[in-house]
Amino acid sequence: MKKTLFSFEVFPPKKNMDISSIYSTLDQLKELKPDFISVTYGAGGSSNCDNTLNIAKRIKDVCGVDSVCHLPSININKEDCTKVLDQFKAAGIRNILALRGDKVEGVQPQKDFTRACDLISFIKEYDRDNQFKIFAACYPELHPESRDIYQDIDALKAKSDAGAEHFISQLFFDNEKFYRFTERARLVGINKPLEAGIMPCVNKKSIERMVSLTNAELPKKFTRMMERFGDSEEAIRDAGIAYAIDQIVDLVTNGVEGIHLYTMNNPYIAKRINEAVRSLFG
Repeated sequence: MKKTLFSFEVFPPKKNMDISSIYSTLDQLKELKPDFISVTYGAGGSSNCDNTLNIAKRIKDVCGVDSVCHLPSININKEDCTKVLDQFKAAGIRNILALRGDKVEGVQPQKDFTRACDLISFIKEYDRDNQFKIFAACYPELHPESRDIYQDIDALKAKSDAGAEHFISQLFFDNEKFYRFTERARLVGINKPLEAGIMPCVNKKSIERMVSLTNAELPKKFTRMMERFGDSEEAIRDAGIAYAIDQIVDLVTNGVEGIHLYTMNNPYIAKRINEAVRSLFG
């Protein structure tokens, strides 16, 4: 039976927090033996790389787990990008999630990388000795700025053609959306792994915020769950974990190539889900 990947995402602590605040989370996540842990990256220039890089190094060197560094490019130029890639290479980081990144209010975007495929091409040109594996994002329900399905699939194909080897999806709550997206991707010749991004609903406000940013559609089953349990922190957490487990079981049953769990730096959630589904990832 083909192995199904199971991975987690974490993010650096806020600026006023000690980076060591995440180390306990990492120590607990490593015990779950994920295939990799990805680390998000703040907006702005190359100076924001420090926390991401330090966390990724700890994941790799101390936890003994493969790490994937996010690299958004909308607010960096080619010179900044080269500095970041130099740092990654010196630190032994070999996996990069190449992103255009979100626009930041009050920050004028740089012009060197207007699309993720531009960044991917730049990394491939930089990486003459093929040390980096390039991951990229995909959007089962369209990128918020896409005009339609066709433009979205064209963008995905451009990333694949530029050198992306593995795709991780934006969060979604309706598996049928992911299945239809996968079919479209395969029809245009994208044969790279498509890993499903799952975010457990453990807080009603945070999910509503994420949905507003991503345009993810909420199925009736999900909205009824939020209405029924949303006023109780413990109830919505447990219901959200159960919903995510159901999603994952269905996805793996239908041959998904991987599950990327957005943990929100909460090892309890990852542990609960891992206990319920680990036997599926043979």
